[in-house]
Amino acid sequence: MPRPSIFSFCFGDAGEWRIASMRAVVGSAPPPAERLAVREGVLADQAGFVLRGTTSNARYSKRAELDALAARQEELGRPTATRAALIPIRKSEAWWALAQDERRAVMEERSRHIAIGLDYLPAVARRLHHGRDLGEPFDFLTWFEYAPEHEDAFETLVTRLRETEEWRFVEHEVDVRLVRD
Repeated sequence: MPRPSIFSFCFGDAGEWRIASMRAVVGSAPPPAERLAVREGVLADQAGFVLRGTTSNARYSKRAELDALAARQEELGRPTATRAALIPIRKSEAWWALAQDERRAVMEERSRHIAIGLDYLPAVARRLHHGRDLGEPFDFLTWFEYAPEHEDAFETLVTRLRETEEWRFVEHEVDVRLVRD
């Protein structure tokens, strides 16, 4: 795995992604914005607001799952992937009070999070960013990219994940849909 990197998601009037929609699924919606810029590194003094997260080691995955993901995952930034979604999520204190093996049991053994995601690879590329340890307002910033013809598949993926036991621990979720012009 590459070294961890911090990414800044800058909401404002500039950026490579046009915000097609932004809605709160659970909790409040962020301030409106027209564009999103995704940059590696910590950015300050940006117009609008910025969410930050770091890539990190896999925390709940077994070797066979990591190998399966690596074998099917496509790279981000594919020219055909002109659609994206940023889904910031904050989980409840009840989630964080669970031991790591208990969170793993909820996430994969019962909710099948990784298995569900595998069903949509390679059409939907993804990267998880951790914000909790940075003191950010969201624990996770989930980033997805896909081609327009895979939009229905992405919707099904998100619907399936939101129906799982794991999602009962989500106390704040925002769904930001993006188009690369």
